[in-house]
Amino acid sequence: MGTIEKKINCAIYTRKSTTEGLEKDFTTLDAQRESAENYIKSQKSTGWTILRTEYDDGGFSGSNIERPALKRLLDDIREGRINCVVVYKVDRLSRSLLDFTKLLEFFDQHNVTFVSVTQHFNTQSSMGRLTLNILLSFAQFEREMISERTKDKMGAARKKGKWVGGQPLLGYDLDRENRRIVINKQEAKLVRKLFDIYLNENSMLRTMSHLNKEGFTTKKYVAKSGRTTGGKAFVKNNIQMMLNNPIYTGRVFYEKKMYPAEHEAIISVELFDKVQERIAYNRVNRKIRKNAQCAGLLSQIIRCAACNSPMFHSYSVKDKVKKYRYYVCVNAQKKGYAVCPTRSVNAQEMEDAVYDLLPKQEIKDSLLAERYRSVIEKIREVWESSSADEKHRILKHLF
Repeated sequence: MGTIEKKINCAIYTRKSTTEGLEKDFTTLDAQRESAENYIKSQKSTGWTILRTEYDDGGFSGSNIERPALKRLLDDIREGRINCVVVYKVDRLSRSLLDFTKLLEFFDQHNVTFVSVTQHFNTQSSMGRLTLNILLSFAQFEREMISERTKDKMGAARKKGKWVGGQPLLGYDLDRENRRIVINKQEAKLVRKLFDIYLNENSMLRTMSHLNKEGFTTKKYVAKSGRTTGGKAFVKNNIQMMLNNPIYTGRVFYEKKMYPAEHEAIISVELFDKVQERIAYNRVNRKIRKNAQCAGLLSQIIRCAACNSPMFHSYSVKDKVKKYRYYVCVNAQKKGYAVCPTRSVNAQEMEDAVYDLLPKQEIKDSLLAERYRSVIEKIREVWESSSADEKHRILKHLF
């Protein structure tokens, strides 16, 4: 009697980076699969058989492994349904040497052979593994070269002051035909108003509230796909990004240098610099206050009852002597006090209330109750002698 060959279940994996042409009757994925099927049939005498489950990734890059069909393939390997993975070409599986090495290690752990049809090698031999690594090294080298060339091209364009793509800022519209941005006169008035308000109010939050109160919104933009973004109320981050953006002065910032741009300026360099000086001054003052010995024990531990946002510690000083401490809602700080009825709470009263409640909590679970009591005893021992930071860590652990 002849020897019965062990059955080897072969899965075919195919991939195409773009979706172009996938609507046709016979696609690149079909061509890859057909070639792999013919190769498996040629190995029929050694027990190779084709699994009819299709693992096709159309429109997915090989630079990472975040692909649905590949994930299904790996799951089926874990379930022991696959003994061999067949691809048309190595880079169909991956273009990243790191990812490819990890996949090979995964295949090896599950006793799965990897075969490339057009390159005539498989991982059953040491020569095949060596060749694969060499080939993937060149594939990754090519990808990195393309990335470097693209980066150099973008850098050269920035130095010439060209618009390199993306959504235009408030104050500008995109001239797709000439690949540049042009001033939107109506929005430009709003940009100038924003800079003037900040200098008058000396606060990004008050500037934001002022614009929202008058009904102004962020840039509304319609992409080529038809998707609409923006057109929403301002938040503090919007104001900060606009005030810090030199594009409004007709310049672009690249690699720590300023270059004159092709587009027209909306505000003067002098006005922009004046705003930057004011922002820097306010930032230094805030940093000094932040580093002062006035810690909030419950900062980012307690949450606002009205909007469930974290609350952080802050304080104000009256007559350079008396400090008033309080916890402020993050939502109110970012979007203005009008959006949150809580706004702020007295810090000392809140901390005293929390500390008074700690020993009175009822816990039914005996083991948890014992651990809790030991923590409370520890708090009582160190509370008076500990620094503010230590007290904060204790409360953060408990909550």
